[in-house]
Amino acid sequence: MNDAVPGTPPAGGPAHEPHDGALGSRLNWLRAAVLGANDGIVSTAGLVVGVAGATTDRAALLTAGLAGLLAGSMSMAAGEYVSVSTQRDSERAALALERRELTEQPEAELAELTELLQRRGLTRQVARDAAVQLTERDALRAHAQVELGIDPDALTNPWHAAAASFLAFTVGALLPLLAIVLPPADRRLPVTVLPVLAALVVTGWSGARLGAAAPGRAVLRNVAGGALAMGVTYAAGALLGAAGA
Repeated sequence: MNDAVPGTPPAGGPAHEPHDGALGSRLNWLRAAVLGANDGIVSTAGLVVGVAGATTDRAALLTAGLAGLLAGSMSMAAGEYVSVSTQRDSERAALALERRELTEQPEAELAELTELLQRRGLTRQVARDAAVQLTERDALRAHAQVELGIDPDALTNPWHAAAASFLAFTVGALLPLLAIVLPPADRRLPVTVLPVLAALVVTGWSGARLGAAAPGRAVLRNVAGGALAMGVTYAAGALLGAAGA
């Protein structure tokens, strides 16, 4: 007697990873979070290291770091909200048009769905049968997913996107901010630069793995970019500090 739960691989058999839309959505959110944290690390590190090149005053460093953190996180949140809202509006408009076409031209839409399924490798008859069955089950969902690449029940929420970007940037920015203001003045640079570079290794590796890419080059690019940003801003700050600006 087989008591296995339906959909569960047999004992000893290979486990199959899910390939549904929810998985893709989660991966996109994770990539966005990693990129947001990376932006917070690099931009805030560049800012506070630049100010540290000009002054050793802890209050000035804290003020600059907090201003950069708030400005960056709000900018990321606002940009993400606008971007996702625009995408959501476009998806809703496309779904409304598809819904109207299904009402006014059902046969033409069935033929279109059949053709789209044929392009994916099905024979004409199999594609026709599949299109009929999908249409009978949920015509709008079938056309939305096959024709438009949209899941009608999983449209991205712009408020969620904005909050995620805000939090990711803030978490990333806190590392260089705390690292630059907590240690004594003579240790600030190494205590800031080394953890920042280590964090960039982590975000570069994570972003590459989430994108199914080799992590070596991604990590190198990430670390080199962060190091360059801190080097340039520190040099600029040091020159301004020497000039008495």
